[in-house]
Amino acid sequence: MPETAKHTGLAYRWADRPYHRKWLLDRADELFDVFQFASVNPKGGFFDLKRDGTPLVAGNPVRGIHAAARMVHCFAIGDLLGRPGSADVVDHGMQFLWNRHRDRKHGGYFWQVDDNGPVDATKQGYGHAFVLLAASSAKIVGHPLAEAMLDDVTEILQTRFWENTHGAIAEEFSADWSPVPGYRGQNSNMHLTEALMAAFEATGERHYLEKAEHIADLVIRRRAGECGWRVPEHFDENWQLDRDYRGNEMFRPSGTTPGHWLEWARLVLQLWVLGGKRHDWMPEAARGLFFQSMSLGWDRTHGGFFYTLDWENAPARRSKLWWPLCEGAGAAHWLAEHLPSDFHEESYRRIWSFITRHSLDRTHGGWFEELTEDLSPATTIFPGKGDIYHALQACLIPLFPATASLTRVISETGGPTLEV
Repeated sequence: MPETAKHTGLAYRWADRPYHRKWLLDRADELFDVFQFASVNPKGGFFDLKRDGTPLVAGNPVRGIHAAARMVHCFAIGDLLGRPGSADVVDHGMQFLWNRHRDRKHGGYFWQVDDNGPVDATKQGYGHAFVLLAASSAKIVGHPLAEAMLDDVTEILQTRFWENTHGAIAEEFSADWSPVPGYRGQNSNMHLTEALMAAFEATGERHYLEKAEHIADLVIRRRAGECGWRVPEHFDENWQLDRDYRGNEMFRPSGTTPGHWLEWARLVLQLWVLGGKRHDWMPEAARGLFFQSMSLGWDRTHGGFFYTLDWENAPARRSKLWWPLCEGAGAAHWLAEHLPSDFHEESYRRIWSFITRHSLDRTHGGWFEELTEDLSPATTIFPGKGDIYHALQACLIPLFPATASLTRVISETGGPTLEV
């Protein structure tokens, strides 16, 4: 590992400073303020928001399943923190997932719906991963639908999506569960890893943890390890890398995505801790993923993470999105706690300093979802305001010990303290 990654002894961590902790908590509270009421669609589900906090599409917008599930997860966190009204948002989202996204004929959950029913009735691994996360978080706060949803989506993931041969899930099926052949993706499996850990924490059932470990072994130890701790995104049905894949720029961008290397750096450390620190390869993988993200993905001229790189490590899509910054902050905190080094702490400070200067929308609240290469706000990939999920976790993760998910550590500690 290069010299910059070794521990040389900074005097303190920002995450231990009361001022920084209050600053983070204030940013989290601002996010709750933006999304708690403006996002709620009285006809069910949630609005995507314009930058000014009004609905991106009024009337009868199409609602993606991941948006509702993320709101359930985030406001379950709000409820655990004691934020008034959070339980109402959790219930609003759970009712919509159970009554409108759930396919009562064929089973599973529709990818997109509107007021009239399914708009895209496909069954996506990405969407089902977030349903598992929502159900697990809702169980922690005692929502009455949580047990049924958790049992239902667990059975669907096991019988429809899970492929024992590879130790990961298939990507997509049609509404009647006819296979959609030819593609396997790491993104859905990465988010399923997060959800499986949450389900293990909520239930104590070890099969969730074992599946998460299988996915991480395939995607990170083997495939990312083969690529020098760069996470490949796209594969064929046999999990062989497809370097030429061209997909949806929002969910399946071509090339590599440094933001996902950062996300995996945190998740694989969390998995290492949750599994009793049995797998020695995991902390080294986390260290390598983070180092590569900062070395190859960070724009040394303007700052921020390039959205995508090509296979020669050159910037491909030069936009700077909000969520890689969020994942970088969370990963740096976990690494600074478990693998202390000046590099990890300095990276944490660099990321938050960039965020406060360029990414916070001080006029309307929330974060700018996209910046150009030279850091002007833009909307070429993500229309409207970036959702609460990544940003809220970035603000709250550093306030707690790096031992488990936010729902678990908040349940155990009762909430953040300003003094450490």
